[in-house]
Amino acid sequence: MLSVQDRAIVKSTVPLLESGGEALITHFYRMMLSEYPEVRPLFNQAHQASGDQPRALANGVLMYARHIDQLDQLGDLVAKIINKHVALQILPEHYPIVGSCLLRAISEVLGDEIATPEVMSAWGAAYNQLAEILIGAEASIYDQKAQAPGGWRGAREFIVAAKVEESSEITSFYFEPADKGPILAAEPGQYIGMKLILDGEEIRRNYSLSALANKGQYRISVKRETGGRASNHLHDQLHVGASIMLFPPAGDFTLTASDKPLVLISGGVGITPTLAMLEAALATERPVHFIHCARNGSVHAFRDWIDGLAERHPQLKRFYCYAEDDGVSPAADKVGLLSQEQLGEWLPQQRDVDAYFLGPKGFMAAIKRHLKALGVPEKQSRYEFFGPAAALE
Repeated sequence: MLSVQDRAIVKSTVPLLESGGEALITHFYRMMLSEYPEVRPLFNQAHQASGDQPRALANGVLMYARHIDQLDQLGDLVAKIINKHVALQILPEHYPIVGSCLLRAISEVLGDEIATPEVMSAWGAAYNQLAEILIGAEASIYDQKAQAPGGWRGAREFIVAAKVEESSEITSFYFEPADKGPILAAEPGQYIGMKLILDGEEIRRNYSLSALANKGQYRISVKRETGGRASNHLHDQLHVGASIMLFPPAGDFTLTASDKPLVLISGGVGITPTLAMLEAALATERPVHFIHCARNGSVHAFRDWIDGLAERHPQLKRFYCYAEDDGVSPAADKVGLLSQEQLGEWLPQQRDVDAYFLGPKGFMAAIKRHLKALGVPEKQSRYEFFGPAAALE
């Protein structure tokens, strides 16, 4: 337990983190990744270059400092971190590396006048508290997944059973266990981690499961990203019959059972986790409104599959919005960006719904504003940023 003095000191650094947290975390990452090559596979270098990863961690550190004496106020943040860690197989031995580099970064960026022995001691105690919470929670999940039917611990070898082109940008990969044994059940919306060796270097990535894992196989559907090492390797080099190492499914952005109408809203490759959610929901009598936004029809994956579901399931209403009309693909229901007015027409008349939405950051921000303006309570909306080759945020 942190002392009252430690908590007060940590909270006193909040203004510094608000103004300089991103610079501090950028220095932390630069130092850690250059000096500790063993942790490099755990971090997406593209997210490092774009600044997404430093910004995300800086915000996490800030939130932790703000709520150091009321950790329950962090809400879903801790659960998201734990699930990302589990999917990438973060282990207890990684935490001392992160802790020592974080404290060094605080000292070197803030300087001796601010990073006094008292401040360093308080932040050391605060980090150790957080590490103990995360290590304990992650160990419990690792044990649960290892002991569950079809479960395993660490990396398990799978074989590419099929590879299907879904659009001009997205390809699906079907994985079956090399040992022919059963696989761990996954909740709709979860993702799976993988370990790749590219040019002799290990990297790890998470990809959402785009189908229910009820046929002894997992499916992911991957968008080819410009400059994306992992996505381009999968598209170009991972063929049927190839071997790949996968980690057990994880993730807390999952479909919750409910009698309320379900609204699934996705942008671009953010469609992938909604597909498993849609499958699960249609196994019940629950009304579903499926809304997907894409750049144009050529990049819209799974349209024929969803249209077929709509024909067979009267409770499913589907709507498509394309930013542009390519003049070749089947027409969308709306051309242009998804407006608040249009979204309002496509939502159920009653606003007592469960809404899940995923996509690029700008898309997510717009949908969140639209739903609030349309009277959908935020507590009934669940959202998750879905970026390229989503890795540790």
